[in-house]
Amino acid sequence: MNPEKCHALFNCLATTIVNPTTELIYHSSFELLIAVVLSAQATDKSVNKATAPLFKRANTPQAILDLGEEGLKSYIKTIGLYNSKAANIIKLCQRLLSHHAGDVPQTRVELEALAGVGRKTANVMLNTAFGQPTIAVDTHIFRVANRTGIAVGKNVFEVEKALLIHVPACHLQNAHHLLILHGRYTCVARKPRCEACVIQSWCEFTEKTVT
Repeated sequence: MNPEKCHALFNCLATTIVNPTTELIYHSSFELLIAVVLSAQATDKSVNKATAPLFKRANTPQAILDLGEEGLKSYIKTIGLYNSKAANIIKLCQRLLSHHAGDVPQTRVELEALAGVGRKTANVMLNTAFGQPTIAVDTHIFRVANRTGIAVGKNVFEVEKALLIHVPACHLQNAHHLLILHGRYTCVARKPRCEACVIQSWCEFTEKTVT
């Protein structure tokens, strides 16, 4: 996609999606980190349902440790892979206390050293919690980037690198959530809602459901 078309596309998305932010509910960088770790292969809605009571009881690393792994599981057992996620969150909290005085670190290297935190989760934290212009490529962004022609790649890292090159600088901070929300509600996987798509004029998808 040429730069002029890409700029017009993001201008349109930014005008249409007036509040491009995460749908996870949180009140601190630590709460966001736990929510994002839990969101792997789970919906934001299911995570919010589990974290609402959890964060009322425990919303700091020490409070989570005080719950213990089994106690934590009792709050997150409705979320997929809750056993491994609980184990990782306990280790994550231990490292936050031992290496960062309980604070969430603000560098990629330090974030990725936490149990259960990979590149995607680190990018979410850097962007959403700390205001850095990173893009965490999930299934929605991977699909939208390839389908529209904004950034074509065979894997999430290729798409991430391409997005950082092609997304206009003025939209880089919000691009992550603009693309996620567009993919979640309009450019859906099985049958994209092209008839309701505000960017169809610039989209390069060859199998649009409307002409």
